[in-house]
This record gives sequence, structure tokens and C-alpha cells, in this order.
Amino acid sequence: MADPKGFLKITERELPAHRPVDVRISDWREVYEDFDRGTVTKQASRCMDCGIPFCHNGCPLGNLIPEWNDLVHRHDWGEAIERLHATNNFPEFTGRLCPAPCESACVLGINQPAVTIKNVEVSIIDRAWEEGWVRPQPPAVRTGKKVAVIGSGPAGLAAAQQLTRAGHDVTVYERADRIGGLLRYGIPEFKMEKRHLDRRLAQMAAEGTRFRTGLDIGTDITARELRAGNDAIVLAGGATVTRDLPVPGRELDGVHQAMEYLPQANRVQEGDIDTPAITAEGKHVVVIGGGDTGADCVGTAHRQGAASVTQLEIMPKPPAKRPDSQPWPTMPMLYKVTSAHEEGGKRVYSVNTLEFLGDDQGRVRALKLVDVERTDKGFEPVPGSEREIPADLVTLAMGFTGPQKEGLLEQLGVEFDGRGNVQRDEEYATGVEGVFCAGDMGRGQSLIVWAIAEGRSAAAGVDRYLGAAPSALPTAIPPTARPLV
Repeated sequence: MADPKGFLKITERELPAHRPVDVRISDWREVYEDFDRGTVTKQASRCMDCGIPFCHNGCPLGNLIPEWNDLVHRHDWGEAIERLHATNNFPEFTGRLCPAPCESACVLGINQPAVTIKNVEVSIIDRAWEEGWVRPQPPAVRTGKKVAVIGSGPAGLAAAQQLTRAGHDVTVYERADRIGGLLRYGIPEFKMEKRHLDRRLAQMAAEGTRFRTGLDIGTDITARELRAGNDAIVLAGGATVTRDLPVPGRELDGVHQAMEYLPQANRVQEGDIDTPAITAEGKHVVVIGGGDTGADCVGTAHRQGAASVTQLEIMPKPPAKRPDSQPWPTMPMLYKVTSAHEEGGKRVYSVNTLEFLGDDQGRVRALKLVDVERTDKGFEPVPGSEREIPADLVTLAMGFTGPQKEGLLEQLGVEFDGRGNVQRDEEYATGVEGVFCAGDMGRGQSLIVWAIAEGRSAAAGVDRYLGAAPSALPTAIPPTARPLV
């Protein structure tokens, strides 16, 4: 380490400030102020020479965190991006969107604020782009093998870039009109501006990866046609079946899935439309679901000028500090105040929706709620706690239950595990010859960092299947592996 006593000298954890609320809710730019690089180097110096870097265990990608922290402290940013890219294809995505399980596993975090790993990561890649250090890396030799990647989210893109660099002819298929999956239409602009995605896609295109949009594989192109034209297939379509709330009034106008609501706001930013068909402007908005997607709906509603925003969660309010039942180095479930929550609104915990109430025109006007207590039998209603709250727009942000089985997966004849996800082995191969699976389609709804890790690992399995002996790509991690989170 450049300064083995850095964590003793600099005990304060510093992060970029958020832009003022009244300023940022009037635009869709990212919420953070610029951060001084001198402060970043000081924060990197807090990384301990801890002997066993538990941050490696916390990170599914196995990022070489102590190495690039040390390099940033030494002002060797050029080498730092080389070490960062050695394990992560898209640090500009994870540095903005990952919940940073690595920081929960930081040794310094046992009795001090953890190292600002995520901020150092995004600072490295942002500078690398500014300095022109991120360049296309086309393969020196082409194998002539063709690979189809289905889905252009983080898992599909990671697999595609790795396989292209290994010399295979890779085509990424996306049923939406633009590449990016949830990165494009699920993540609001204020969390990640799409310029970060676009310049990475430009790099991949320059390396030789081909992109085809507007194609629903299984309908526009059958599984038989896909297999006939390719030597291998990587399924990376994600977990797209949304969890619904089948209570009375669900059919009312104004009750929408989050993934019906969020993409339209992003399409406004893309310039496709002037006004979204579903907007929060002037409305009492209720978001059902307390996770990241719910927070995205909250922040979007603020920017659209909602009259009020209320977020509901059936679970109890998480603790502010790590409970004994979630010891280090696990990732604890703690109470988080995201940038969207800073902007206003109300958060209600331990509450269940009994009914959507409508007006004479068939539009939602209110929700009937009841407080609940968690018991051994599940969530039990609290007697006498029923009430109504106004609602002109309701978004359901309760997660996803698995991949869409109709169409491509049925045509391929892949098998499913007990959770309804695509079954695969340690090479990420399904039971169908030449067909592999990575990301949420096989893992279930998970983190972006897991999607990239699985995309890279599936690419290694495909590379070996296509005859690379030994494969030049990183060794695959077993799909059953679980982090301490």
C-alpha cells in the first residue's frame, strides 16, 4: 500500500454532494455534483492493507479493489483503469447503479465508515473516458464461429463483449427499439444518463459486435432458425414477468406496472415523445414496493410534478444500523434514503393494499389499506387499522417473478429449476446443445453486478464449447454461487 496508515489519518468518509433538490427535480440530469479528484485519492488511501480483502467476496465480479484503490492513491489512474477493466466490462454502470455489497464487506467497515469503493470505481472510469483511455479492443484473429446473444441488458452485453474479443462473430438481439434492456428503459436518466450506455455500445460496435433491434426472438425469428444460423446461443433476456397485485379494483385505469410507467419517461428523454401517456403531473401518486424500482418511480414522479407521492412497503421499516442477525461481512438490509427520497414524499411501512377504489369513470381514486404485523403465519392485519389514501396514479414496483417462458424458451425446450428460472450447469449451459444462459433469466431477479459477472462467466463457457482450449476468457463462476448478502 502507498500509505499503510491512510485509514488512520483519514477517518471521514466523503462522497459527492447531491445537487440541490429544487434544481435537480427540474431536470433529468444525474443528481451528483462534480467531485474533486484530490478528495478521491485521499478516500482511496483509506483502503487498508488488510491481508484478506473481504471486499472481493462481497463483489460477485471479484473486482481487484485494493489494487485500484492503491493505484488511485498513487495517482496512477491509467493503470487503475486497466485493473478495473480486468474484471468488469462496464464500471460506469456498476459505479452508478450497484448497491455496493463490496462496501458492506469492507474490513475497515467493522468499526469505521467503509471505504468509498463505489465512488472510487466510477471516478476511475469517468476519468478514463475523459482521457481517451477506453478504446475498442477488436480481436486479432477471428474464429468464424457465430454466437447469438438474446437480450441486451448488462448480462447480454457483457457476454457479447467477451465473446467478440475472443474472436467470435457475435450478434445481440433486442426486441425493443434500442439496445440496453433495463439500462435503457428501466433506469431513469437521473440515476444514469444514457450517454454512458451509448458510448460503451459504440466501443462494442467498433470491436465487431453486431446489434439487431426490434426483433422478438421466438416470434420474428424462430428458435429453429436461430439455432440453424449460429454455433451457440446465449439467453440473457432477464426476468421480465412482473409480480402483480390481484386485489379488487386492479383493472381500474391509472394502476400500472412500474415497467409500463418508467420507460415512457425515458422515451421523453430520448426525444421519441413530448409527453408520456402515463404521467404523474398534478396527481396523487402511490408507489407499491419499497425497493430500488419503487424509488425510481418516486424520483420520476417528482420530476413530472406530482401533487403528492406515497411509497408503500409491506415489510417493516429496516433498522438504521447493522443488526446482530446480519453480521459483517454480509450485506445488511438497512434503512436507505435515496436521492429520490430526499426530494420529498412519504414512506409507509408494514402496510398492505386491500383494494383499489375507483370513480364513476373507472379510474382509480384511492387505495384501501391495512396495517400488518409479521408473524410465523405471514403478515396478519392489525384490527381497526383500515383506512383510505387518495391515489390518481398507482405504480406496482414489487419485482419480477422470472423469465417469459412463452415463445423462445418453449421452442428451445430448455428446462426450469424449482424457482421457474432457466436451469443451467456450472458452464452456464442449459440442457439444450449449444444453448447457454446468463443473468436474471437463470438466476432470478438480482443485482447488476451479478448480471455482468454471469455474462462474463457464460462467455467463458461458450468459448470453451466452441473449441478454445484453454479459453482465454476468465474462468466461469458456478451459477449456484451466492455472495454473503
